[in-house]
Formats: sequence, structure tokens, C-alpha cells
Amino acid sequence: MSVKDELLEKIAARRAVVGVIGLGYVGLPFAVEKAKVGFRVLGVEQNPLRAEKVNRGENYISDVRDEELRELVARGLIRANMDFSTVPEMDVIVICVPTPLTKNLTPDLSYVERVTRELARRLRPGQLVSLESTTYPGTTEEVMLPILETSSLRVEVDFFLAHSPERVDPGNKRYTTKNTTKVVGGVGPESLDVALAFYGQTIERVVPVSSAKAAELVKVFENTFRAVNIALVNELALLCDRMGLSVWEVLDAAFTKPFGIMPFWPGPGVGGHCIPVDPHYLEWKAKEFNFNTHFIALAGEINRRMPEFVRDKALRVLSRLGVAPSRARILVLGAAYKRDIADHRESPAVEVIRLLQEYGAEVAYHDPYIPSLRSVGLDLDSIPLTAEEVQKRDLVVIATDHSSVDYGFVVAHAAHVLDTRNATKGVTDGRGRITLL
Repeated sequence: MSVKDELLEKIAARRAVVGVIGLGYVGLPFAVEKAKVGFRVLGVEQNPLRAEKVNRGENYISDVRDEELRELVARGLIRANMDFSTVPEMDVIVICVPTPLTKNLTPDLSYVERVTRELARRLRPGQLVSLESTTYPGTTEEVMLPILETSSLRVEVDFFLAHSPERVDPGNKRYTTKNTTKVVGGVGPESLDVALAFYGQTIERVVPVSSAKAAELVKVFENTFRAVNIALVNELALLCDRMGLSVWEVLDAAFTKPFGIMPFWPGPGVGGHCIPVDPHYLEWKAKEFNFNTHFIALAGEINRRMPEFVRDKALRVLSRLGVAPSRARILVLGAAYKRDIADHRESPAVEVIRLLQEYGAEVAYHDPYIPSLRSVGLDLDSIPLTAEEVQKRDLVVIATDHSSVDYGFVVAHAAHVLDTRNATKGVTDGRGRITLL
């Protein structure tokens, strides 16, 4: 029996040991989904706090159910290590590590490269390696494959290599790892066969594409599509501000059209790992082909301007109220980058706080999901959202529209509210104290 046939047999019988490198927002939900159907999962997580929590059955990702993780750990189906010593035990290795940008907006593949070197030292025949981290087209074949082949093993013969981009939407209760369509591309037909067999075990619909490069481009296009359309409505918001029109009214009316349009909404900027980061991976790669991606560059420029626009609009509101910025007391509602999640990566709300502080304002924040902002260099803890705290502020800025916040209560007690998310849309009383983005 060939190594491919042996691996396929293990996958079909769910005897394959699954390795997940990186137990974060992508890796831990993926590990849980595989363990739930009987695969034994070995995680590699180099954050000691996370690794210890996993092994105690303690959850730290909102998209994972606490009781499911506890049960799977108790049954011995999930275990985390801080090193790569368990790699030889793994039959399938799924890489879910960060792919950030440098300060110059160029790809930082240091996590992917370091993990790949660790795998190459321990690679054995009969293993599938799949990269899920979002990256530019060519990473799997041009960066990972040469490193893995330093093991003297041959791809498509001794081991298999694929790219299957993650499609996690933190906080989305409708679409999960299981029911979100999975795109898979291999570096060759043998790798594609094995990867399709593996992902098909737990994911409802798996879509093959012709290559790992095609799969990589699928994901960066998805996020670029969102970034460009968000930038379009953000630019419309800037124009409506100049024209004295409500961008929210314009968009609500535009989106009543039943065809030829798709809803996107403006806000204080874009956040998370995907939208502010991934389009620049494609922008960087395009330069290799002497191709300038004008839409991506312009969208990034517009979206990065939005926190400054919010700051400027807040200063205008304060001026109208007769409050100098250096004496202003401001409450920012929300620090997460999107509604109802505990994630402030690249959050525009955090940038808004910094920009307001630069003008001398005394800024406090409330976020039920983010207890502290010290990890991003701000010496702030979330304060309780009480009538007293709201009343003593000159301005409340709604930067993240968490659904647990009573915005009617906020407006009732606030001197004035700057709403960057249209969170107060349903509030009828006190409309004169609300300024929309």
C-alpha cells in the first residue's frame, strides 16, 4: 500500500492524528470540530497561557462552546504542547499561525517560515501539511515547499502539501467551521486528493481549485472585495459630511433596490486580522508582475483615514458644545474591532482613543468584552456603563456597536453622542443630542 493510500485509509476511518499549529481564533475552533467526530487532535501553541488552558479544558475563544472543549479534553481527544515534539505522531498538520504586515505594509511570513522549518526537521513519509493562514499567491509552493523538501522527502510522493484558506468570521452564529464552504488547492493532484478527503470528513461542502496558488488568491480576493466596498461607503460618508447629508439615510434608501447592489456600512475604520491586512498581501505580490493594484491601495488609504475623521468630527462636536479638547472628558463605547467579540486586533476604536488623547482629552472606555487595553499600549481599564459615568462626560463616542449596550439609556444620560455605527437608529428620544458619522 502506498503512503497516500495508507493516509487516505486513516482519514476515512478517522484514525488519522490531526495536528493544529496555532490554537487561536482559527485553530481552536478547527481542532474542536475535528475532535467532535473522533479525530485525535494534537495542538502546538507556543503561548503558555493558552496551552495550559486548553489542557485544563478552559475555553478562551467565543466561537467554541465551553462544555464541548471540556468534554473533548477529558476524553483525551485534544491536547496542546508548546513545542513541536509531537509532529512525528501527526498524520495531518494544519497551520493556523498569524500572517501580519510589517510597518511598511509588506508581508511578514516569519511565523509561517519558522513553523515550516520546525516541521521539515521532523517530517516523515505519509503526512499532509495544509496551510490555512491567509497569504499571497505562491506562499505554499514558493516559500513552504522548498523548506519542507530540505527533509529529503518528495512532495506528491512521500508527503502532501495543500492550501485551504480559513474563513472564520468571529462572532458569527450562523456560519461556523462546519457549514462554511471550504476551498482547497494542492501543489499537485495527489496532494489535492488527500486534502479533499481530509476536509470532507467534517465540512459540509468542500470546493477544489486547480492549485494552492488559486486557493491563496481566493481568500485575499474575498477580503479585498470587502475592503474596497467598505472604503467606498466610508468615502461616501466623508462626502456626505461635506454635503450636510446623512450617509445612513442615503444607504438605507439605496439598499432597498432588490438587485445590483449589496449592503456595506461605513464606520470608524476597519479592524481585525483580515480586512486591514490581507489586501496588502495581494498588492505586494502584484508588484512582482509589474502590476499596480490601484483599488487596493486607494481602499487602504481611505479606510486608514477614518479614525482621524472620527477624531476631527468629535472635536467639531466639542467646539459646538463650547468644550476645549484639552478639557474634554470623553467616553468611548467599544474597543473591539466589531460587534460582540473579544478581539481588538487592529481595532479602529483603539486608534480613535489614541488620537483623542493626543489632543489632551481625558478618555475612558467601556467594552463588556475587552477588560483592559494595556496590551496595546493604553493604560486603560473598561469602566462600568452607569448613568453617573455617562453623565459626567462631555461626549460619548460609539465606536463599536455591541448589542448588549442599551443605547436609549446612553442617549438619555449623555450630554451628546457621536455615533459612528448608527447604533442609535432605533432611539427616538433625545435625537437632538446625537450626531451621526
